Amino acid sequence: MTQKWWAFVAGAALLLLQSVSIAAVNAPPNKISKETKACIKCHKKRSPGIVEEWKKSRHAGKFVGCYECHKAEPGDDDAFAHQTRKEGLRGTHISIIVSPKDCANCHEKEVKEFTDSHHAAAGRILGSMDNLLAEVVEGNLGMVTEGSPNGESAAVVNGCWQCHGTIVKVLKDPDTGEFTGALDPTTWPNTGIGRFNPDGSKGSCTACHSRHRFSRVVARQPETCGKCHMGPDHPQREIYKESKHGIAFRSLRDEMNMDARKWVVGKHYSAAPTCATCHMSATREQEVSHDVGLRISWTNRPAVSIRPEVTDAKMGLPGADIKWDTRRENMQDVCSACHSDTFVENFYIQYDGLIELYNNKFGIPGMALKQAANPLLKPVKFSNELDFIWFEIWHHEGRRARHGASMMGPDWTHWHGTYEVGKHFYAKYIPKLQKLAKANLKSEDPAKQEAAKKLDALIDEVLHDRFVIKTVTDEDGEEVEVRSTGHLWYIDKMSDEEKAARKESIDNFNKRYGDAAKN
Repeated sequence: MTQKWWAFVAGAALLLLQSVSIAAVNAPPNKISKETKACIKCHKKRSPGIVEEWKKSRHAGKFVGCYECHKAEPGDDDAFAHQTRKEGLRGTHISIIVSPKDCANCHEKEVKEFTDSHHAAAGRILGSMDNLLAEVVEGNLGMVTEGSPNGESAAVVNGCWQCHGTIVKVLKDPDTGEFTGALDPTTWPNTGIGRFNPDGSKGSCTACHSRHRFSRVVARQPETCGKCHMGPDHPQREIYKESKHGIAFRSLRDEMNMDARKWVVGKHYSAAPTCATCHMSATREQEVSHDVGLRISWTNRPAVSIRPEVTDAKMGLPGADIKWDTRRENMQDVCSACHSDTFVENFYIQYDGLIELYNNKFGIPGMALKQAANPLLKPVKFSNELDFIWFEIWHHEGRRARHGASMMGPDWTHWHGTYEVGKHFYAKYIPKLQKLAKANLKSEDPAKQEAAKKLDALIDEVLHDRFVIKTVTDEDGEEVEVRSTGHLWYIDKMSDEEKAARKESIDNFNKRYGDAAKN
């Protein structure tokens, strides 16, 4: 592809329009620049849609045009000289990508908040277990390009990287070795929110602020978040749709005042919250924040839910200094626009209860069982059925249960969540583990025989409610063991009291509904 063609692709592209205006780092132009005029003249013919969208943007009203966002220095890795002589741009350098670093010229505060967030760190999925699935299990190295001569998996390129981001590769001239400004098709186009850009910045503002209008309405839409936050492992979009919040939004969308410059919940709108309302937008007490983790009090991504400051510390993010209870207060401030203190407090008791149930009954013991089983399995990840069973229990079903509870989606919490967790834990996971242990108890390999004994004993501990989750200190200063409970039913060891209570509950149900209860 020629540099001229890439110039046409780059065209009039702009970036980030923040929903709440702040003082600019660099003042916008007082008129449309000659370079932008040249871009518009050409692209009105070649790609008129982007020009029309730009005209409807606030950027256009501020005379911030194509060149102001795409201009580049000759030494930049992704810079190239525009070759359209007749339009007066001969030698003018531009880049295809407009990165957060470019946006920071005017939106410094927003970019700083975003850079400190988990969104900007989403590209760390590269090389992770999720990426292993798409690279190896699902894919191959069949997508060979100039920038990826050893090949990439098309499943990764079209899947994982489009949400999480990738390392954008700038092609080099084979004769001179110099960067050409053209981008390798395995890594571009890409609006992954944790993208690694050629200028060293992380992220993609256009993941939410879509080109070239950059409408605040688009950024506030639940559907915008739903591009990535959906599906079997993190169905926030679907959960929101089920929730009372989502129902109210769809019913009263016309009352949401979505295009308002100031957008404070309870003041400028009250019909319903969106994703942006709860996680980013202004309240009566808080400013807009582009760090989406500052109102989250549980991180439900791992196999066992942990507090967000722990995750931030592991990732080296500034949020390590912001404790979960402070973040919860931030979210409760959002809730207070529409709900009473009692309502909010009781919701969090319910939510914490579900997290504790999942962690203690399934997450922590399940992870311990998998670790105990690993010495008896083939060492290649996902070459064992147990790898998939455990992965889907926590990564799909367990996440759905936890996310469902966090957003008040009962069907996702139960039928898509805890029901699936319980079904597969007892009907697949435990039987497979028991079979694995039994098969190796008489192994000729002493190491495997010992590992099988430990696994067998651990299974017994879990099923008999003896597995210790942690030790805590009670009010009297005594150490008390917290155990994983709720498994005795599976081995028919429920106490007489609990059996009697279950029977009474069933009898009462049958008395209330009679023959109808049997259908």
